[in-house]
Amino acid sequence: MTFEEYVGSRGPALLRLARLLTGDAHRAEDLTQDVLARAYVHWRKIVRADRPDVYVRRMLVNANNSWWRRRSSRELAVDTFAEQAHRGDLGGEAADRDEMWRLIRALPDRQRTVLVLRYYEDLDDATIAAIMGCSPVTVRTHAMRALTHLRERFGVPMTNGSRP
Repeated sequence: MTFEEYVGSRGPALLRLARLLTGDAHRAEDLTQDVLARAYVHWRKIVRADRPDVYVRRMLVNANNSWWRRRSSRELAVDTFAEQAHRGDLGGEAADRDEMWRLIRALPDRQRTVLVLRYYEDLDDATIAAIMGCSPVTVRTHAMRALTHLRERFGVPMTNGSRP
């Protein structure tokens, strides 16, 4: 597979992954472009790898994490929101979705990455572990902690015996 073929077939999915990781369309475009530029230089090595898509996704996740480390200021998450939307109207549903994304963006990098790769990229724990450079158990731990945090912050009651 040539680099051009790869970008033609997987480029939109990589951009979507970057958008979900960063929460910002412009930053996602820059991140994807930077990663693809670095991948182009090493494409022969990458394509010889067993799964080049996992390799490039890992580059994207690592580049996003590096950007967050370099960033001089971060957004502050707050405990309360100025206005709560009412159920039943489209604006309220959009507000709930926006609120959920604010909470997801406030998660630690690795927890947010696990949720994005699992629920938006529909990847299994082993693939996520390969992308993130950790074990599948660590992936499940990050997912459990992230979902527990989101449930607590979004106000979803946990019942005995229910799992995150």
